[in-house]
Amino acid sequence: MKLKEHLLNKKIIFFSVQTFDLEKEIIQKLTEYGAIVDYYDERPSNNIFAKGIIRLKRSVYQHRIDKYYREILIDVTIKKYDILFVNRGEVIPGFFLEEFKKVQPQCEMLFYTWDSFTNHKHPVTILKYFDKKFTFDSDDAIKYGINFRPLFYLDQYKDVKSKKATIKYDLLFLGTAHSDRYEVSQKVIKWGENNGFKCFYYYFIHSRLLYFYKKKFDETFNKFDYKKLSFKSLTKFEILELYKETNVILDINHPGQKGLTMRTFEALGAGKKLITTNEEIKKYPFYNPKNIYVINRDNIVLDKTFFDTPYEDSSEEIYHKASIEGWLNCVFVEKDLNFWIKDIA
Repeated sequence: MKLKEHLLNKKIIFFSVQTFDLEKEIIQKLTEYGAIVDYYDERPSNNIFAKGIIRLKRSVYQHRIDKYYREILIDVTIKKYDILFVNRGEVIPGFFLEEFKKVQPQCEMLFYTWDSFTNHKHPVTILKYFDKKFTFDSDDAIKYGINFRPLFYLDQYKDVKSKKATIKYDLLFLGTAHSDRYEVSQKVIKWGENNGFKCFYYYFIHSRLLYFYKKKFDETFNKFDYKKLSFKSLTKFEILELYKETNVILDINHPGQKGLTMRTFEALGAGKKLITTNEEIKKYPFYNPKNIYVINRDNIVLDKTFFDTPYEDSSEEIYHKASIEGWLNCVFVEKDLNFWIKDIA
């Protein structure tokens, strides 16, 4: 069944934390395929305090969470939904899903997460409420007996691939400041500059307050150069322009996370070469050593010739499945279980 046929006139209630407007991109795509979407932020608030307390000591904020979801329950009792879709499941409480199912027994319950359960434990407690469950982490898929589905690139990256632009940068790193990202990326960038490559980097953190908090409790932040941090995220347009002007994208995954990052799929969508710290990428069907160079974050070795050879396109099937349309088709319609990593189940 095609995606549009499946989603046309379907009423979807969608819960997701706000993540660099990706939730808006998902809503827009669902709407394009004919769905009617009601969106709720998973968090009652998106200020720094709320985000931090939910992660560090959820119990302190639980009363506010419960109140927020009881108010949503009042809203949903006067509507009828075909699909409930939860993306990430960092906050949404079990009592809400249980009560929702009672008032909407016909509703299909879908779950997806682009975070590892080692980073967020709460989603594990609510998996039992869903009819279909997906994770981007292959280890979590095996451990918890749920479906595996990696991330996607947005349609705009197809334009980057199709519209050739003058290359200004040999190497590009864009990322949120965390873990050893600064240390690893700076080693790669210094290597690049020493070899005559032009590099661009942008380290983002949500606020100065968060930086000083992290600096106190996370020793890796002592290695960040404060002057190189940015407290304003790049716009979607700025990111796309940088991709157009770049030859190779640098990707540094979180040390405790095996799932492939969004940067990986953006590079694929844009037809750009990738240097990554994630060894797992070698298991995926689009892995091509001419396009993807894997480094050991503890012993970085690079090769100048990787920058000189041309990019080789993936198959049309892989390129489509890696798109947001392919992702939605898998989650909402057809599970491509053994396509990404063979014999995952």
